[in-house]
Amino acid sequence: MTYDDDEPNIVTSSKSMRVLIDDMRFSIEIYRLETDSTWTLEVVDSENSSHVWEDQFASDKDARNAAIEEIEREGAVAFMRGNNVIPFRS
Repeated sequence: MTYDDDEPNIVTSSKSMRVLIDDMRFSIEIYRLETDSTWTLEVVDSENSSHVWEDQFASDKDARNAAIEEIEREGAVAFMRGNNVIPFRS
């Protein structure tokens, strides 16, 4: 197995954070490839279910604000529903 130095690194934003909303913990992860200018937003709930936005964000601040607004608007429980999670195949 060889390591390819040509693959871009992942840049994690300093705007990534852990929050407590409605007594539920969430990890807001904001990252991009070093070769990209747009940011990806992922929210991980307390059960380690990942919710990744399809849209990319022009800034890491925009991504963070979108996550917080969505959690506050929908409520923390909306992220915990089992019907919006697609399980990996066994």
